[in-house]
Amino acid sequence: MIQPHGISSIQDKELFLKNRSTLITDVLLPNKKQVDIWYDDTGIIRAVGPEVAKEHRSEADITLDGSGTLAIPGLVNTHTHGAMTLLRGYADDMHLQQWLSEKIWPLEAHLTGDHVYWGTKLACLEMIKSGTVAFNDMYFFMKDAARAVDESKIRAVLSHGIITFGNEEKFETELKATDDVVHYVRSLHSPLITSAIGPHAPYTVPPDHLSICAEYGHKEKILLHTHLSETKQEVDDCQKTYGMTPTALLDKAGCLSDRTVAAHGCWLSEDDCRLLGERGSHIAHNPVSNMKLATGRAMPYHWLSDKGVNVTLGTDGCSSNNNLDMLEEMKTAAICQKFFWNLDTLLPAAEVLSMATSCGAKALGYAGGEIKEGMPADILLVSLHCPSMIPLHNPVSNIAYSADGGAVDTTICNGRILMRNRYVPDENEIIKGASSSADDLLNRAGIMA
Repeated sequence: MIQPHGISSIQDKELFLKNRSTLITDVLLPNKKQVDIWYDDTGIIRAVGPEVAKEHRSEADITLDGSGTLAIPGLVNTHTHGAMTLLRGYADDMHLQQWLSEKIWPLEAHLTGDHVYWGTKLACLEMIKSGTVAFNDMYFFMKDAARAVDESKIRAVLSHGIITFGNEEKFETELKATDDVVHYVRSLHSPLITSAIGPHAPYTVPPDHLSICAEYGHKEKILLHTHLSETKQEVDDCQKTYGMTPTALLDKAGCLSDRTVAAHGCWLSEDDCRLLGERGSHIAHNPVSNMKLATGRAMPYHWLSDKGVNVTLGTDGCSSNNNLDMLEEMKTAAICQKFFWNLDTLLPAAEVLSMATSCGAKALGYAGGEIKEGMPADILLVSLHCPSMIPLHNPVSNIAYSADGGAVDTTICNGRILMRNRYVPDENEIIKGASSSADDLLNRAGIMA
């Protein structure tokens, strides 16, 4: 039996090798109850309660001392572009279209699969270090991203970003890339990785192509991941061209269903929100990215909530955020809603925590986001010795408003320990590889590293 209190030897590193029956003792839950948590080697929580250690200690291969920590569900990032970690800080403080056309798109033209592999490895490391156990990713060279995710052992939904602007030949190429990703992900036989179809947005993929994407997603029984109503300009252009909002256009093309995750939604109308609720679609709120890029309006959480839409939380990519810290995103989301809509009770702490956990798991199509019997063991142990967690009048408020990713001590995904005492195996190698890959990308683009 391993009883780790620090990672200081080769034997301690065995803690990370595979799923094993694990007992977490004397840990605090957000309701301030002190409990033990036991999960078996299938990665499913089997018992939570004050007497669990007495009943199951002999069955546990590993015992983790949870004293001095708060257990919360692992966080779920429902919209990002993982490999854009390599573009972190490359171009900031610019107008959106100038930023895209002059900086981001020209650099992305030099991307290779190796860049995406290392960028995704870095993203997974950053997410593990800050408590994210699942993410919804849209980018390019996604087979290489899948390889990185598989090695990192966290959950992911992966989609190739489809951009066609009506070009039939390009659309055929994009569909082929999507099909390759779908079949490659299935060949991994990983319960943690699934695929999606990713039409970028209604302004980059015309209605006939959107309809084919919807049909493909339905046939393959996979999620559809897209961007929706991020800017006023795209809404105005869509209404001028098609006589309807982007949401209505997606619906007409068959793209709205309970398997749809749409990012941003800053400029949704009340009718759009009603339609999304009727279709059972999910919205990913990305407040840091939207505020940094000055989209001009906060996602209407109150309308979406009233219409029964499942609202989740995402970071967007590191070129526009510039990090993947979902604890930071929670605070920003709650404050952004209160400030923009001038309503101090909007999006309270408990709701924003649900957005980042159970609502995210629901959107990505798996049971999770709760610490209870029968649920996957996606568990974070947050240190109660961090200054930002003291005093503990309200643990949920501390998580939502004062903690950041550095407060996460232990990250567990599907029963596998990915970080313990802030230690992640191969962290230095990943940082070295990603740094070298970022330099190579700039060199290929003729830019001094």
